[in-house]
Amino acid sequence: MLRDTLAAQLGKLDWGSLSPLRIRSRQVAAGVYAGAHRSVRRGAGIEFGGHREYVPGDDLRWVDRRSLLLHDRLLIRQFETETERALRIVVDATKSMSYRGKRAPGAKAAMAALVAASLARIAVDGGDPVGLSYLGGEAARPVPVGGGREIFERLIASLEELEPTADASRDGEAMLDRALGTLARAARRGSVIVFLSDLLDLPEEAVDRVASISSRGRSVVVVQLLDPDEVDLPFEGTVRLRSLEGDRVVETDVETTRGPYLAALHALQKRAEESLLSRGGRLVIAPTNEDPVSIVRRTLEAIR
Repeated sequence: MLRDTLAAQLGKLDWGSLSPLRIRSRQVAAGVYAGAHRSVRRGAGIEFGGHREYVPGDDLRWVDRRSLLLHDRLLIRQFETETERALRIVVDATKSMSYRGKRAPGAKAAMAALVAASLARIAVDGGDPVGLSYLGGEAARPVPVGGGREIFERLIASLEELEPTADASRDGEAMLDRALGTLARAARRGSVIVFLSDLLDLPEEAVDRVASISSRGRSVVVVQLLDPDEVDLPFEGTVRLRSLEGDRVVETDVETTRGPYLAALHALQKRAEESLLSRGGRLVIAPTNEDPVSIVRRTLEAIR
């Protein structure tokens, strides 16, 4: 029997059990930290913080010449220092983020909103400024970087109005230009950028463009949020798979499709991880049925 397995409720976001956002984000933040948040900026500080690969634009003063002689590789020395820094959160507002399967507590966009709000709460509690922008979602209200409880409330209000209705299959390049171009110009040295997306249906070079921001002292973490259905393709028999972006409909036998699908997904993740690591960034893979406390904690660990 044919079934529409990738149909989703568009327009009104399916929050499931992840709302109300303000209360849930405070609960998640409380579960992550029991004390003050330590803000660490990578830069010319007083404590050595390891090496990373050189990328064009890095300050040549921090090239490790000894590593170049020993390993024939350009490595940059990094340092840590306690300081205030800006957290810039980017939420994917394309249609694929509206999907929610039976095993998920809410749509991918709802989990992205909860993770974003929880990170913002932790940043504000630690005295760090925070801002919010979107990939797509031109109707959504971005929140300029600022500090204090007022910024947190504005960020909550913006996320609660989130409607993932953008179509990257038709306007992906332009959406990337608008979202990442502005971010690259505005984010200063020491900024932390967290990009929350499923990475699906985006232009092929999307992750490379996000990773490229991770230079000039900026840190980038990409959190790939996937519905459990997208992690293991649990359906049986013959199904009709309908893309939420574009108008593609594929009728297939799942047993035949599952192997190639999982191989393509893992290849996408490997390519994204390699692109980010080569520029000092990090990838966090987060199924939406995972405890949000764990997702936020792993994101913070990736930032450090």
